[in-house]
Amino acid sequence: MASCDKVPAGQIPSSPDDVPGKPTTMMSKIMEKGADMLQSLEPVKQIQEHICTFAFYSHDMKRQIETHHYASRVNEDFTQCLVFDRDDSQARLIGVEYIVSDRIFVTLPDEEKKLWHSHSHEIKTGLWVHPGVPEAVQKQELHKLAPTYGKFWCTWQFDRGDRLPMGPPALMMSPQEECPVDSKLVEARDKKYNISTTERAESRRDIAGLSRVDPLADHWKASGKGMVVELKEVDMALPGPYPSSQLSL
Repeated sequence: MASCDKVPAGQIPSSPDDVPGKPTTMMSKIMEKGADMLQSLEPVKQIQEHICTFAFYSHDMKRQIETHHYASRVNEDFTQCLVFDRDDSQARLIGVEYIVSDRIFVTLPDEEKKLWHSHSHEIKTGLWVHPGVPEAVQKQELHKLAPTYGKFWCTWQFDRGDRLPMGPPALMMSPQEECPVDSKLVEARDKKYNISTTERAESRRDIAGLSRVDPLADHWKASGKGMVVELKEVDMALPGPYPSSQLSL
């Protein structure tokens, strides 16, 4: 099994209604309310902003999706995001993204850098937006985010029809000049939020971004190659003194 398993012919994206399972009961809802009152849920409360942008699969640029990142800043150089397929109560958690500053990125091993993408293009072209936040307010944050890099693992390929998270995670990449986002995706997003990506791009002409994108980031641009994850069986490291051949299941 690999993260690049092909999309079945004629397959359409799955929706939240396609997720198998019984409807949530009233007792479960009461338990959730109680937990919300009694537990701190502190990690979730650290989420500070909602980002809507687009991503494509490292191994297949034709597969492009709208993504919703709920970001929590750990410090000025590191941000972590929960990534959802939408922004409402039926949103499905489809992956995670880690965002680092250029200062951290340059310290990474060369092989690790190949898993990361730059953000300058999608921010400067208006693809990256903070829904509901006025552009003038967004720009204060965008000046800091434009010179960053991200590593995004998709754990639920809903666009190929998966009703549940299936298989290993897929590496995702950011929009770049060499691979523009499908105009229909952009138009639908803009209509939903009553914004204009074109106008956002014009207003961001003063955002500097990265003066030089590290050549190992956005690896596909130089190599023409994508990255996939494949599973293989390996011998287990056991806590006891017995070799794996004596393990009885």
